[in-house]
Amino acid sequence: MHEELTDFERKEHIFAALKSALLPLLLVACMVFCAVWIYGEASTHYTWQWARVWRYVGTFQAGDFLETFRAGLLLKGLGITLLIVLYGFVLTVLFALCLVFMKLCQSPVLITASSGIISLIRNTPLLIQLFLWYFVFAGMLGLTPFITAVLCLALFEGVYLAEILRSGIIAISHTQWEAGFSLGMPLAKTLLYVIMPQVFRNVLPSLAGQFISLIKDTSLVSAIAVADLTLQARNIISETYLSFEIWLTAALWYFALTLFVSVPFWLLSKHFAKQYKK
Repeated sequence: MHEELTDFERKEHIFAALKSALLPLLLVACMVFCAVWIYGEASTHYTWQWARVWRYVGTFQAGDFLETFRAGLLLKGLGITLLIVLYGFVLTVLFALCLVFMKLCQSPVLITASSGIISLIRNTPLLIQLFLWYFVFAGMLGLTPFITAVLCLALFEGVYLAEILRSGIIAISHTQWEAGFSLGMPLAKTLLYVIMPQVFRNVLPSLAGQFISLIKDTSLVSAIAVADLTLQARNIISETYLSFEIWLTAALWYFALTLFVSVPFWLLSKHFAKQYKK
């Protein structure tokens, strides 16, 4: 029989897990950063100008009583990227669930429609889809570039997430459904309380990879004039020619975002692995 962990011991376990996951990644990132820095100076005699970068991150301005922080272009672009990721994540899940239910239902019309949508979106490049949405559908529907980017990303990532969830549901044994029905649960409760927790545990690594792809794919929305982190970085480089410094800063921020998503999924997978061993 397993002893119940106290809150302090649980926090200690979480801190140890975070430390074991973050330290190697941060060490690799620092090594790559130092290697690029040393190689750039040695091979091209390039003089790094990091002092010019910080004002594009943010500046402190003197106020009446305290200094106020004013976000720079890079930080504003990061905020737009975060909004795209947040809205895109919610719409991706909703769209994926709709496709899954269409795919698993008994209606041939819905099955054919969902298969056609998945095939069409999955087999065309995301950049082409962004252009189609921006130059064709956005004008017809009166959509802003931001909304266009969110919708297009949600549809693109949603078809992949739908296939991940569908494969997870199919992998569950029929006896699990029968167990839920034998307890008097209706279909909705069986799916919610019996099937979906098992599906979530089984597809957790694939879910993490898909949401990381969503973060990285947001860099393409700069092609349709959305002022995200990538577009702001390009604009700053065109004015200052600080290519190395700006792109390295943007890359580190994208790395931090993906790491912020990866760690919770990793902790959940460890938690489910311990439960499975019990």
